[in-house]
Amino acid sequence: MVYAAKKFINNPNDVVTEFIEGLVETYPGLQYLDGFPEVKVVIRADVTADKYDKVAVISGGGSGHEPAHAGYVGEGMLTAAICGDVFASPPVDSILAGIRAVTGSQGCLLIVKNYTGDRLNFGLAAEQAKSEGYKVETVIVGEDCALPPPRGIAGRRGLAGTVLVHKVAGAAAAAGLSLEKVAAEAKYASEMVGTMGVALSVCTLPGQVTSDRLGQEKMELGLGIHGEPGAAVVDVQPVDVVVSHVLQQILSPETSYVPITRGNRVVLMVNGLGGTPLMELMIAAGKAVPKLQLEFGLAVDRVYTGLFMTSLDMAGFSISIMKADQSILDRLDAPTKAPSWPAGTDGDRPPAKIPVPIPPSRSTKSAESQARPKELSKQGRVLEAAIQAAATVIISLKDSLNEWDGKVGDGDCGSTMHRGATAILEDMKHHYPLNDAAETVNEIGASISRAMGGTSGILYNLLCKAAYAELKANTESEVTAKYWSKALKASIASVSKYGGATAGYRTMLDALIPASQVLEEKLSAGVDPITAFIVSAEAATKGAESTIKMQAQAGRSSYVSAENLATVPDPGAMAAAGWYSAAARAVKEQYQGST
Repeated sequence: MVYAAKKFINNPNDVVTEFIEGLVETYPGLQYLDGFPEVKVVIRADVTADKYDKVAVISGGGSGHEPAHAGYVGEGMLTAAICGDVFASPPVDSILAGIRAVTGSQGCLLIVKNYTGDRLNFGLAAEQAKSEGYKVETVIVGEDCALPPPRGIAGRRGLAGTVLVHKVAGAAAAAGLSLEKVAAEAKYASEMVGTMGVALSVCTLPGQVTSDRLGQEKMELGLGIHGEPGAAVVDVQPVDVVVSHVLQQILSPETSYVPITRGNRVVLMVNGLGGTPLMELMIAAGKAVPKLQLEFGLAVDRVYTGLFMTSLDMAGFSISIMKADQSILDRLDAPTKAPSWPAGTDGDRPPAKIPVPIPPSRSTKSAESQARPKELSKQGRVLEAAIQAAATVIISLKDSLNEWDGKVGDGDCGSTMHRGATAILEDMKHHYPLNDAAETVNEIGASISRAMGGTSGILYNLLCKAAYAELKANTESEVTAKYWSKALKASIASVSKYGGATAGYRTMLDALIPASQVLEEKLSAGVDPITAFIVSAEAATKGAESTIKMQAQAGRSSYVSAENLATVPDPGAMAAAGWYSAAARAVKEQYQGST
């Protein structure tokens, strides 16, 4: 049986009206006309036709492109947005209602995306409004650069670049320009912008089944904003390659989509299509800027990255490039109260952003104290072997730790620990002063801090810092087993203090606490240090395995049901038991080999 895609909606037929109701509850400056469900129009709450003395700027189209178009209603941008049903042009009566509600003596400008339904409905509404005595001008935006030059009457589609036209026109109207001048600026802006979209998936209409026409390994180039097929289907490519292709397509001198040549100033908009994480959009933006600067010789004066004109939940993005003279930049920078226009993007960008240097450490350690000795002492050789064994075991456990963590956490415990272990092995080749145990432990903490990140990185760094402080207080020439035991106990106390966990909380401490207790007991009882270390490692393993019966009280696992937790041990505890036991075995082998 095929099921409709899961959505947080009620009746699929009510999504647009309920969206509008939520929108006006969120933004006090917006209001809607009373006419649901036929009339779906969002207007500025402070504008009435009989008192408004500036040009009204009106746009709209099918819904499903949020925040377009209603999110751009506000002083300095749109005066009204006409909302059709999902991917359907708004009816003439709705458009007329919007015109009548906000158009005063200065008239109104209709900004229409180049789709047949939109052109027809807005066109008929414009003619009807003119017959009623309203002054109306229309600008059609068709800036799609994916399709070849038009061979028929349809022409190029209107895409996310339309939002830039909204901003230019809205700022011109707010400045008090006449209808003719506002329309002229909007038309000019529409001719300066080009857009192309790419997608990894097809969007899902409310209440319908998701199409699988792309599959897992394909992506679509040059698609529109209604889920319609693109110009080409290709294998999924790295974003570097995708961005390069899109920029070449928009700026191709053969097609002359936009009048942009080397030396021009431009605005870049990277627009998410609804299902693309902001992280990926920022990556695309970060790759696009230097390509525009270095490969095309363009000055990138503004960058807008985010959701501007989506396609429901489509995983994809579009890139818009607009030629920008100072007058356009002034319009884009002009203040607006439209809730979805990005704040903090106005003002000139520097030609290149040089990273701010990291402030130097106040550490007084010499270079010699952070370097590997030319010759290792007996203690240095043992410490090296223990570190080598512990890190190697963690690397081998990567997949198992990830699998366990996938059931009780976020699935990256193994990968995180792997990064730390790999960094430790690499840094130990050159930077660990292995003959100095305290400084070596401190350097291990530095390696972990640099490479691991996340909560695990912090906790292990705390372990190392506390152990370092305890070992540094040792006045003897050699670090004895007694001091290592004290260091482990101090480390556990530090992690418990700052992390909040203790025994029984289903964390790595459930491996380390029993290990520390057994080690201390055995040493106090006069057991030889190697045997004490091995027995304490057995206690660590037993403690880690016992976590399968525990209900988590700390970390991400504390949000997981007891039923799921009862199937796997805590990955953090298993990792701790793994490296601790490996280190114990390595120490034993070093001392047995020397006898």
